[in-house]
Amino acid sequence: MNTFELLKPRPGLRVLISGAASGIGAAIADAFIEADAQVYICDVDRSAVENASSRNARLHTGVADVASREQVDSVIDDARAKLGGLDILINNAGIAGPTGEVEAIEPGDWERTISTNLNSQYYFLHKAVPLLKETSDCPAIVAMSSVAGRLGYAYRTPYAATKWAIVGLVKSLAIELGPSNIRVNAILPGVVQGERMDRVIAARAQSTGVSFDEMKEQYLRKISLRRMVTVDDIAAMALFLASPAGQNITGQAISVDGNVEYL
Repeated sequence: MNTFELLKPRPGLRVLISGAASGIGAAIADAFIEADAQVYICDVDRSAVENASSRNARLHTGVADVASREQVDSVIDDARAKLGGLDILINNAGIAGPTGEVEAIEPGDWERTISTNLNSQYYFLHKAVPLLKETSDCPAIVAMSSVAGRLGYAYRTPYAATKWAIVGLVKSLAIELGPSNIRVNAILPGVVQGERMDRVIAARAQSTGVSFDEMKEQYLRKISLRRMVTVDDIAAMALFLASPAGQNITGQAISVDGNVEYL
């Protein structure tokens, strides 16, 4: 097999991606579809799921609030029925959570961030790992963390707490699941271009009393390459980790961020 072939995921891979009707998840779904994978996505936003389905008839879709264990169970049962099993799980769903000083953060906002970003990862793993153990086709798990999973992030403590926890979860599962030939890695996106990042910048600007443009410039100055990354950059890393070229990569927290130096 030549080097180029090593970089291509096997056609027909059965892939489940959470939170994938828009943003990073949608880009990952599109990339796997282009690589001839069978892809099932879920998202809490029903209209976004319907739009994704209308754009690409090859997608299998479901609607779920990933903070609900029962809804996650239903999605995985549906994905198993439609895909005939599972080779790749991409735990992508997450929310930005509140921005503010820790004493000002409402308990409900904290709990919702933990439930959506961290508990959901467990719900998917609990139900999907038995399916991954049934396949011999180099099964893999990719968990979406963040550069906030390797750096402190003032005023975003609920979000940062979940993203650090995801890295610990990945490193522990890589040891646990290695004997079953299941690889487990985390992707740590940096400052990703798009509407969600614009909202984060706006909220942080408001909480610190500066303009949106000034806050955006502050973000860029923290990046060695002085530019944001794109959703396609993240999708490319997910494809690589699912390809034969990534067959011996596990237990890693891989930053795709232009080298964010601090937050």
